[in-house]
Amino acid sequence: MEYKKISFEEIKENREIKTYIAKADETMEAMGFTEHSFAHVTKAAHQAARILSDLEYPERTVELAKIAGYMHDIDNVINREDHAQSGAIMAFRILDNLGMAPEEIAAVVTAIGHHDETAAVPVNAIAAALILADKSDVRESRVRTKESQEHYDIHDRVNHAVRQSGLVLNKEEKKISLHLEIDTEESAVMDYFEIFLGRMKLCRKAAAFLGLRFELVLNGVCML
Repeated sequence: MEYKKISFEEIKENREIKTYIAKADETMEAMGFTEHSFAHVTKAAHQAARILSDLEYPERTVELAKIAGYMHDIDNVINREDHAQSGAIMAFRILDNLGMAPEEIAAVVTAIGHHDETAAVPVNAIAAALILADKSDVRESRVRTKESQEHYDIHDRVNHAVRQSGLVLNKEEKKISLHLEIDTEESAVMDYFEIFLGRMKLCRKAAAFLGLRFELVLNGVCML
C-alpha cells in the first residue's frame, strides 16, 4: 500500500477536523471551560513545531508536531473525561482514512494520548513538545465568561489576570521558560499554583525529555 505524506495545511483545511474542533469547543463552552477552539489549537500547533524546529529536529517531525497540536483537542466533542485517549482514537481513524503512514500516525496519536496531565507521560519528542505548547497557553483571551456569571471560576480568574505570556527557549543554557505577567490584584500568585502546579510539573518532565530545564517565571521571579 502506498501511503500519503499528509501536510499540516491539509489537516487545517480538512472539513471533518474543523467540524470536530468547532463542536468540541461548543461542548467546552457549555461545560463552563475556557476557550479550546481554533485559537488554542493553532497556537499549540505552531508552538510545538517551533520548539522542535529550534532544537533542530527533522522537518517531518516538526510537521507531525504541528499536526498533533492542531488535532489534540478534537476529543472534547465526546467528553472532557479521558479526552486525551478518546482524541487519540479519533485522530487514528481520521489519519488512517487520509492514508498517512502507520509510523507517522503512531507518532501523532501517541502525542495526543499523552497531552493531558491526568495520565500524560512525555514518551516521545512530539508528545513533549505538545505538552509544553498546550500547558503554556495561558492568556486573558481564553476567558469567555464574565465575573458575574455562574461558571466564572478560579481558572477564568487566573487566565483573565494574565497580561503577558511567552514560552522562551534558550538553547545555549538548555532551558525553556514560561514567562507570565500577572495582575496580582485580580488573581494571587497562589491561585495560579493551585490549579497549574500539576501542569508545570508535567512541563518539567517534558522539558527534561528534550534535554532542557523548565522554568516558570512569574512577574520576573523564577518560581519553579
